Amino acid sequence: MTSPTFEPRHAGFDQRTRESFAHQSAMRTLGATLASVAPGRVEITLPWAEPLTQQHGFLHAGMVATALDSACGYAGFTLMALEAAVLTIEFKINLLAPAQGESFRMVGTVIKPGRTVTVCEGHAYAIDGGREKLIATMGCTLMAVVGRDNIQG
Repeated sequence: MTSPTFEPRHAGFDQRTRESFAHQSAMRTLGATLASVAPGRVEITLPWAEPLTQQHGFLHAGMVATALDSACGYAGFTLMALEAAVLTIEFKINLLAPAQGESFRMVGTVIKPGRTVTVCEGHAYAIDGGREKLIATMGCTLMAVVGRDNIQG
């Protein structure tokens, strides 16, 4: 099955997405980087780091959810109007395997963009010894926020 192709609402979607991501202290704390940006699709990578693990040494599920939520959020953001900001209004995560690896790749993809509400899906992969393993999936609903002084891009 191929991913749908979307047209962004403005030419500067890539730069705008990267600038917004750069303001995310949470992603900086995780050591996450924005690996790729395309209309309706974003990829975030992060290395394994001991301070982000749970008692067995796996990346904590909360860290997986946080990075995957951001991947979905920014995927939706790429298709939103220039004046819109993005907020997650709901997500569900399925943890499929322990988050064990040298690094992790989080992919957010838009399923259905909307003027106000956008639906995305996310896939999280653990990378270990050059092999990728799907460790989590996410269903995510986003809201485009317009006209709120305290919520910008």
